[in-house]
Amino acid sequence: MLSAIDKRILAQVADLHEIPQGAYNIRKNGMGVQRNSTANIEIKAKEDKPGIDIIVKPGTKGESVHIPVILTAEGLEDMVYNTFEIGEGADVLVVAGCGIHNPGSEKAEHNGIHEFFIRKGARMRYVEKHYGEGEGTGKKVLNPRTVLHLEEGATAELELVQIRGVDNTKRYTEARLERKAHLVITERMLTHGDQYAESDILIELTGEDATTQVISRSVAQDRSKQIFYPRVVGQNKCRGHVQCDAIIMDEAQVRAIPEIAANHSDAQLVHEAAIGKIAGEQVIKLMSLGLSEKEAEETILQGFLK
Repeated sequence: MLSAIDKRILAQVADLHEIPQGAYNIRKNGMGVQRNSTANIEIKAKEDKPGIDIIVKPGTKGESVHIPVILTAEGLEDMVYNTFEIGEGADVLVVAGCGIHNPGSEKAEHNGIHEFFIRKGARMRYVEKHYGEGEGTGKKVLNPRTVLHLEEGATAELELVQIRGVDNTKRYTEARLERKAHLVITERMLTHGDQYAESDILIELTGEDATTQVISRSVAQDRSKQIFYPRVVGQNKCRGHVQCDAIIMDEAQVRAIPEIAANHSDAQLVHEAAIGKIAGEQVIKLMSLGLSEKEAEETILQGFLK
């Protein structure tokens, strides 16, 4: 039975307002609480360590998998290993995400390791949201690690979102793309207070005509700190584009260190990075329409992170 807190967290991290109809696995405080497989998507528990295997049959189209994680206890350090097999020619949506409600003074931490095998010609859209809340003073910590293997002609789109509430996060993402594979990573983040967020991305374009795009947009407020370290390595004829944009406010600190490396004469790699304040003329223009300064700033931030 899910509590009101559980339901609120599920809505935040997975846009779920009720138990989904398709394949899903809901994990709470280190234990699987509800699970469902379908004819085309099997979810089964690992036998050697905590976590699940998600197996999508070749050719599966238009189906989704939800695998949210909920933590509602202090002093808990959860670790989970999930492996995804996306069959040849499949086209699916995977919704992950973790929410922490920390009611006490001790730390609550979730560490998730996801490994994806996206077979020839398959497509996957992956959405992962992080959320933190709770009346306690204990830290809310999330450390996701994602590893992707894209076979020939495979496509993956990753949407990684963390907007407020998480005190400390270290995200690591690694991908290896074969011939004509395509990967898009969009990262959106907002930190405030004394929060710390770090994102380390490594993409290796090994196959001919492999392509990737990494887009990072973040806002750092108060005394929070952010570090972004996206790297793209071209090992063949390929194309890659990395873009990091950040708005810095108050006493916050942001470091963006995009890196590209070409080990083939036909590799075309580009990176861009920009950090700056909210443009004053934008605030003035919105205030002239009747918004307060705070409302104008919030409107600009929402548009920037959309």
